[in-house]
Amino acid sequence: MNEKYIPLYRKYRPQKLDEIVGQEHIKKALANAINMDKIAHAYLFTGPRGTGKTSTARIFAKSLNCVNGPTVDPCGVCENCVDITNSVPMDVIEIDAASNRKVEDAQNILEKVMYAPVNSRYKIYIIDEVHMLSTTAFNALLKTLEEPPENVIFILATTEVHKVLDTIKSRCQRFDFRRITTDDIVKHLRMISDKEKINITDDALFTIAKNSAGGMRDSIALLDQLSVLDGSEAITTDDINSLLGRISFDVLSELAEKIINSKQPDAIEVLEKIYNSGNEPVQILTNLLDYFKNLLIIKNCREEIITELTQLNDTQIGKLKEQCKQIETHQIVFLIEKISNYIKEVKTTNNPRLWLEVGIIDLANLTENTTLLELQNRISRLEGGAVQPVNVAAYKTPPAPVMKPHSATAPAPQPVPQPKIPAPKTSDDTPHSVPKTAQNVVEEFTPMPKSAGLTEAGSLAAMWENLLQNIQSVPTRALLKQWANPIKIDADGVIITMKNEVLLKQFVEGNKRKMLETAVDALFSQSNTKVIVRLPQADDVPVAPVNAPKHSAPAPAPNKTPEPQVNTEPEHTPLEPPPEVVQEAREEAIKIESKTKSEMSSMYSDQVNMVVDLFDGKFIET
Repeated sequence: MNEKYIPLYRKYRPQKLDEIVGQEHIKKALANAINMDKIAHAYLFTGPRGTGKTSTARIFAKSLNCVNGPTVDPCGVCENCVDITNSVPMDVIEIDAASNRKVEDAQNILEKVMYAPVNSRYKIYIIDEVHMLSTTAFNALLKTLEEPPENVIFILATTEVHKVLDTIKSRCQRFDFRRITTDDIVKHLRMISDKEKINITDDALFTIAKNSAGGMRDSIALLDQLSVLDGSEAITTDDINSLLGRISFDVLSELAEKIINSKQPDAIEVLEKIYNSGNEPVQILTNLLDYFKNLLIIKNCREEIITELTQLNDTQIGKLKEQCKQIETHQIVFLIEKISNYIKEVKTTNNPRLWLEVGIIDLANLTENTTLLELQNRISRLEGGAVQPVNVAAYKTPPAPVMKPHSATAPAPQPVPQPKIPAPKTSDDTPHSVPKTAQNVVEEFTPMPKSAGLTEAGSLAAMWENLLQNIQSVPTRALLKQWANPIKIDADGVIITMKNEVLLKQFVEGNKRKMLETAVDALFSQSNTKVIVRLPQADDVPVAPVNAPKHSAPAPAPNKTPEPQVNTEPEHTPLEPPPEVVQEAREEAIKIESKTKSEMSSMYSDQVNMVVDLFDGKFIET
């Protein structure tokens, strides 16, 4: 009968510091401590599972208690070395804190600490998973851990150092074990495979190393499990996937291809094959999530770090690069978010297969829908819709035109220029009579394509008349007809001058501002059109409306002394509504009893409503 079989992870456990895979910084520090005879009384080893914490603690104990020690190269044949190797030493006590976490267990340790070592130089306590000790047990060890008896050393090992009391950590020399790199694991597995004559491919070893998440013990245990499959053919990645219940890369790539190209029927067929192979819904979605994560990394990361991040071989990376050309980054992110949501659904539902199939169909539709969504967003941005741009720098509006101050001296006579629409001025000077809010009266806007039918087919006067028709308030329309003058009306922006400063304030920051903007947007069938209302400037060209209002204010009397024609206007003084209009409004208003202003406005003339609207008045009866 053959000897009792020893698992590979025990058979190939390192026996010297040099045999530990990785952890170069820890090996160097411990070796220097031994050579310089600077041995601390307490050590704390922390790190992920399978990275060599317990093995390093045993090797360190062997180095200290070897008959040739303290030495970094224990003999391995003396009584102390053999006992530590066989886990039966008298002076090296290993304690599992998970099963000895009570205060009584800690007190039992303290009672034995006082005894001197029997056969060895040091009495060493190795407490594994020390974070499992209760707070009371920690406190019982605290004083002894700070000042242990001579020749007593504590080595604490844990995978969750954040659960260890700070008072304990502060009394130990801490060593953090790192995850072992994939390349180091593959090299070590190849050495073991050659010694054990295990026929396995390099890709399979790479898959084992990737699956172990940086833990050497898990990698060796999986290799040991695969060794029973050894036969005439080498063990491949497919064998590992079958053993672990993982989906092969090629199958995942086929499923992802159907999803990316929005082929729902084909995606369901591939899913059926995967499901019938014995894979659970959560496992299928988790593997698919990992696949799209690698796809996202390859599309957005540098070439030199792709292999390290994805842990894929060159052939697999090449295949993912081809798929990256068919899908955009935001679509991959959408798919990852959707898969994560369906994993949660599958875990909580009573019918996981139903949600798995629904999820795959949804994913196959999602890439097509997100492409359409992006197109719709772009079209909306071009047409001035309310959809916000995605990853597009905000459009900066040029400075709002401001008025140029009137010159103190009259300009020299010059011929009257041909009528034209002047470009907005961008002078930094501001007239003293203009309110501050008149300088920047419109927020930033998205530029829109010009409407040729509106700006070229009709004159400025016709456009002005159409704009006035869009004003819902009759009094406001009457005010604009009498006191306003259009300078520019097109889809890029509207400039209107107002002869009266009181009225100007109403259309710049008052309640009539919104009414005017709404009328302009309706005129060009768009939103957020740029609207500027200001006082007249010297080079403004007055444009008379097509149809003059019935009740217009008397025009200023012309200058009797003939003077040369110039393209300027005299200095404006604040104008008031005609007295007869105010008087008529007062006489009619006092006859009406309390009714709402909106109801009253339809019962009176334009002049009455104009005055009431202008002064924010109301109808009362005395």
